[in-house]
Amino acid sequence: MATPTLQNYIDGRWLDASGGGTFENTNPATGELIANVAKSTVADVDRAVDAARRALDGWRLYPAPKRGEILYRAGEIMLTRKDDLAREMTREMGKVLAESRGDVQEGIDMTYYIAGEGRRQFGDVVPAELPNKWAMSMRHPVGVVAAITPWNFPFAIPTWKIMPALILGNTIVFKPASYTPLLAVRLVEILEEAGLPKGVINLILGSGGDLGDHIVSHPGVDLISFTGSSDTGSHISEIGGRLLKRVSCELGGKNAIVVLDDADVDLSLDGIVWSAFGTSGQRCTAASRVIAHKSVAKEVVDKLVGRAKKLRLGNGLEASTDVGPVVSASQLERVHSFIPIAEKEGATVAAGGHVSTEGALGKGFFHEPTVLVDVKPNMRVAQEEIFGPVTAVIEVSSVDEAIKAVNSTKYGLSSSIYTRNVNNAFRFMRDAETGIVYVNAGTIGAEIQLPFGGMKATGNGHREAGRAALDVYSEWKSIYVDYSGKLQRAQIDAAEGTKTAP
Repeated sequence: MATPTLQNYIDGRWLDASGGGTFENTNPATGELIANVAKSTVADVDRAVDAARRALDGWRLYPAPKRGEILYRAGEIMLTRKDDLAREMTREMGKVLAESRGDVQEGIDMTYYIAGEGRRQFGDVVPAELPNKWAMSMRHPVGVVAAITPWNFPFAIPTWKIMPALILGNTIVFKPASYTPLLAVRLVEILEEAGLPKGVINLILGSGGDLGDHIVSHPGVDLISFTGSSDTGSHISEIGGRLLKRVSCELGGKNAIVVLDDADVDLSLDGIVWSAFGTSGQRCTAASRVIAHKSVAKEVVDKLVGRAKKLRLGNGLEASTDVGPVVSASQLERVHSFIPIAEKEGATVAAGGHVSTEGALGKGFFHEPTVLVDVKPNMRVAQEEIFGPVTAVIEVSSVDEAIKAVNSTKYGLSSSIYTRNVNNAFRFMRDAETGIVYVNAGTIGAEIQLPFGGMKATGNGHREAGRAALDVYSEWKSIYVDYSGKLQRAQIDAAEGTKTAP
């Protein structure tokens, strides 16, 4: 069977890259070649932006409820293909099949949710201060949106960006991560089949390093929505800021689970294991820190180490697999590089700590689920995002010390507290400097109907998902209609020359 070639999608047509180049898309668990992929050039970006600009007027004038109907159809198609999409996702980026199904389901949920906003793009009608005058506000599309998405949620996160942008009448240039082009192609195929007009979405495949700066700086792009590393987000923001472009960044995290002395320890362990090692720790909300009260710390560590050692590494398509591979050789090297750093600073490896190369694992990029102990809040492993199956246990003596430790990093995405004390829970909810807070649950599992995003270096203040997403992809337009038939001057006293009485 011939290896398929994944193409760009520009102005309603599937096309090879203009330069004819390709790169390989491989399975991180087995090394298997999945597809050859169009290696786009800046000329392809130019064509995609031009197509999006030409489609903009027609799409923004397309009735919003009808835009919603297209998204509803897309959601229906996703639902019928959920299992196939999930299997392709596991092959492409490695997460276990149950998690891939969850990724697809999140995309379905977002698509259905945003489709409803086709009939709910509420503005405000407010009283005017002058007689015979109408005052209201409404949303207006921003224009051409560049959606630059990561590999760890290759279906869900693109829907977080694309669906709100579409429902508001924007057109899109979609640049997915080079590790996960197949799921991006599948998403665009679904939107095409659902009836999205040509030029409204355009797909560009290739390396972000080669194409990213050109997309961000392109004069035809009005807004950049990016999810990825804080360093890249800072770079994009710098370019976009100089050009006075809108830039929405969802960036890194150094998330913590707090276990207080009155917690249900076994319940907390369920949350820690799921949050630290789910998706091989490759989530921006992953729990890479466990902050445990000294009275329960030993129990937490002993049970966590025992459970981490029992987790089975393997191909995510196998039912017995608990933890799949990390996405690439370079990511595996980066994750493992933190182990000697931790040991040099005084931490101890209590479980894992090795790259797994035995048997079939040697064909992929596998890192053992790792638990570090004797960790202090200022150590690099407690401050820097690792993005792998590694978590660091920090011991504290009070809820105040725990909150201080949670807030001690430059990030502020997700946090969690396990406690039976409602007073401590509410103090934590108030004082944790994170955009997402969980009580008696792990740090992962956000739902699409609430805003998603973080504080501090986790982003630049925007939020994805929920109704808050509409604010990213629209401009507010305030409208005044004066039907008095004469000049009325707002804020000018009547004594200054204009009567305000009817």
